[in-house]
Amino acid sequence: MQYRRFGRTNLNLSVFSLGTMRYLADEANAVKTVQAAIALGINHLETAQGYGDSERFLRSALRSELPLPRQQIYITTKVPPQPTAPQMRQSIDRSLQTLGLDYLDGFAVHGVNTPEQLTWIQNPQGCMAAVREAIAAGKIRHVGFSTHAPLEIILKAIETDQFDFVNLHYYYFNPRNAAAIKRAYQKEMGVFIISPADKGGMLHHPPTRLTELCQPFSPLELTYRFLLADPRITTLSFGAAHPAELKILQTLGDRTTPLTNLETQRFNALSAEAEAQLATDLCRQCFECLPCPEQIHIPEVLRLRNLAIAYDMTEFGQYRYGMFENAGHWFPGRRGDRCTDCGDCLPRCPEQLDIPQLLRDAHERLGGRTRRRLWG
Repeated sequence: MQYRRFGRTNLNLSVFSLGTMRYLADEANAVKTVQAAIALGINHLETAQGYGDSERFLRSALRSELPLPRQQIYITTKVPPQPTAPQMRQSIDRSLQTLGLDYLDGFAVHGVNTPEQLTWIQNPQGCMAAVREAIAAGKIRHVGFSTHAPLEIILKAIETDQFDFVNLHYYYFNPRNAAAIKRAYQKEMGVFIISPADKGGMLHHPPTRLTELCQPFSPLELTYRFLLADPRITTLSFGAAHPAELKILQTLGDRTTPLTNLETQRFNALSAEAEAQLATDLCRQCFECLPCPEQIHIPEVLRLRNLAIAYDMTEFGQYRYGMFENAGHWFPGRRGDRCTDCGDCLPRCPEQLDIPQLLRDAHERLGGRTRRRLWG
C-alpha cells in the first residue's frame, strides 16, 4: 500500500480509504471488514452520520484488536450542512459520542450541493462557526466538504478557503470535475475520490463488452489506475461490503506510477469505441445546453446514453437514471421524457445534436424502475 500527503492537512493517507457505507450487514461483519482493511495497510476510515449504523459499528471496530494504535488510524466522518451554528454543534457532538472518540482527524460537511447550502457555509455566524469552535477545542483536526454539486458550486466552495480537503466524483467515465481537481490541488487541498467502483460505472460487475475492451485489464483495475496515476489525487474510497472484497487491493495499492503504454492503449481503445458506436450522436459533455427550461439534466442523461450504447453499460445507466426526481439535491435534474420540444438547447449545441430525440431515446433505453439513495 502506498501513501500520499493529504494536502495541507499533512496527514499521510493510504491511497485507498475504507468507505463504510456498505459494511452494514451486521456489526461483526463491520468489525472484520475494518480489521482486514487495516491489515492491508489502509489507515483512513471514512463514515458519515447518515450511513445508518456505520458510526456505531465503527466504534466497535476501533475497540477491537487492530494492527495499529488509534494514533496511526485516521477517522473522518461527515455531517450535513446546517443553517445555524447550534445545529452543527449538536451534530458534531453526536458523531463524536456515537463513534466513542475524543477527536476526529477529518470532519467533512456532507453534501454541499446547492446554492442555499453554500450560503450557510459562507455565513460567518453559520454552521462553520461551530466547526471552527470544535477545531479550537481539539474535537476536529481538519475540515473538508463532500459534494455531489454542479461544478460551479464545487469551485465556489473551494474558493471560500474554509476547507482542507474535498470529497468529490471524478472518474474516467465522468471527468466533469477535472477543473475542481485542478483548483483543489492548486489550493493545496487533499483530494478524496468518492466511490469509483460504484458511481464510476458499477464496475464490480461490468458488462461483457466493456470487459473485452479493457483486456488484459479489468474495467475496475483500469478505472483505479486512471485515478492512482494522478498525483493530485490523494486517496480513493473503497466501499467494501465484507472482507473478501478487499482482496483486489493486494495488487492495486502500490500501483501509483504513471500509466503504462498498454494502459494508455486501452483508454484510447475505449475512446475510439465511443466514437465508432455513437458517431454523430456522441454527446461530448460541453454543458452548453444548460440551463434547460424543464430542468432536465441534459448532459447527464446523454452521458448515461453514451455509456449504454458505447460499452453496453445499460444496467449502470438504468441505476443512475432511476435516481432522477427521486434523490433531491444529491442527484438533481429531471428525466428525459420531460422534454417539451421547446428547442431552447438546440442552437447552443456545438455538435448540432437532435437533443429532444436523444432524450426520448435515452428514456426508452434507461427508464427503468425508480431508485433512491441508500441513505436519505
